[in-house]
Amino acid sequence: MADKKRILIVTQEMKPYTILSEISDLVYKYAQFVQEKGMEVRILMPKFGTINERRHRLHEVVRLSGMNINVDEDDYPLIIKVASLPGTRMQVYFLDNEEYFKRKDVFQDAEGNFFEDNLDRTLFFCKGVVETVKKFGWSPDIVHLHGWMTSLLPALLKTNYKNEPIFRDSQVVYSAYPVGDVEKALEGEFKEKAQANGFGEAIDAFMTDEGLDLNAGASKFADGTVVGTEDVELQHLTGHVLDYNDDLSSKYMEFFEELLAIVE
Repeated sequence: MADKKRILIVTQEMKPYTILSEISDLVYKYAQFVQEKGMEVRILMPKFGTINERRHRLHEVVRLSGMNINVDEDDYPLIIKVASLPGTRMQVYFLDNEEYFKRKDVFQDAEGNFFEDNLDRTLFFCKGVVETVKKFGWSPDIVHLHGWMTSLLPALLKTNYKNEPIFRDSQVVYSAYPVGDVEKALEGEFKEKAQANGFGEAIDAFMTDEGLDLNAGASKFADGTVVGTEDVELQHLTGHVLDYNDDLSSKYMEFFEELLAIVE
């Protein structure tokens, strides 16, 4: 890639801010890797209430804040905060909303119960990512998504926002990771919520004979799928897939070049 390419990393977690699984460390290392390879990087993630704003030196970006994101026909204010990723020259942008993210737990309450509004929070975050990048006025060459909370973005970008100039030439890459019991918790309301929020026929891509499969739906609409860990179910992944190996970073740039060649 001769020209300096732009890569937007969207993740549900990354150290040192949110550490829930191996995704946190993988994304942190990955962001440094692609920057060292000469790519212009921006990172977006949720501003969960567990993130200490003072310790990590977050501050509000007033020019980006003030938008409203529609979920189930209700509007929720979106606040954008930013911090510098320690040890790097990268900016991390945090999407915040008091109702969805102020709580002091991430996806489960203190008793281990999955929050009933986690699907609403996911919709808010995914829609918020799109609107934030539009407000950046910054067209990414690659949009790389990490974590089940980003799994609705490929469908949004390829259907609802397919004519959006900012993303018109973007190649969407989704890294698939194990989702645990998340799908069981979301399955009961998924179709109704997705329909109410404009997904239309895209809903079908997320449903398999076994039930809701977030990785399958994301893979269906992504331009490329990366198998993020060795214990990911591969059965329903489709399209251009980069298989897992112990050092995926060594193959990323070749994978990206293949995807970018499609639009160059």
